[in-house]
Amino acid sequence: MSVEHPIAVSLTSAYLLGSIPFGYLLVRIIYGSDVRQSGSGNIGATNVSRTSPVLGVVTLLLDASKGMAAVALVLLWIHGTRQLAFAAAFAAICGHMFPVWLGFRGGKGVATGLGSFLLLTPKAVLIAVAIFVVLAAAFRWIALGSVVASAALPPLAWTLSEAHQTSGTTGMINRSQPLLWITFAAVLIVLKHHGNIRRMLSGAEPRFRISSK
Repeated sequence: MSVEHPIAVSLTSAYLLGSIPFGYLLVRIIYGSDVRQSGSGNIGATNVSRTSPVLGVVTLLLDASKGMAAVALVLLWIHGTRQLAFAAAFAAICGHMFPVWLGFRGGKGVATGLGSFLLLTPKAVLIAVAIFVVLAAAFRWIALGSVVASAALPPLAWTLSEAHQTSGTTGMINRSQPLLWITFAAVLIVLKHHGNIRRMLSGAEPRFRISSK
């Protein structure tokens, strides 16, 4: 499909896809409550799982899927370049973090970031997921795994040559930018965890527990 303004259409579509607050909607529809009024007040999978572990998993999958859909839209429907797809991935993450529908107060972007970059830097994402699993299992802090895995993604993508295997240009999107979009996303995700980081440093961060019930 030929799009007259591929950058504007791609970034706007990606933001709107990313801004769909699945966690908020699922809890509201099924339980009639506002997930922002419980736990950490976040709309992401971890906080949703405190209301319902099953809904937490569903939220995780849906949040990852909307990021993946944003990138797939650029690559398959708009036929944009990979450079533009990296920018769309970042826009989707921003949509999740700052959804217009919820007063720009959203989630922390981990699951959406996973889905957004999975089609673009699959090897780096899979290694980052492994880092997350190991750290979360070892320390039982979801936030620790999220922060370290997110911070590791840019150097992994660069080392594995997944952030600069691009060609051509589309307007302002040039060859130097794919790694920057990943880095911007990682920085935002880490900053969104500032409260968790403070609590981990003080030992006040709740540890993840698997119920035996």
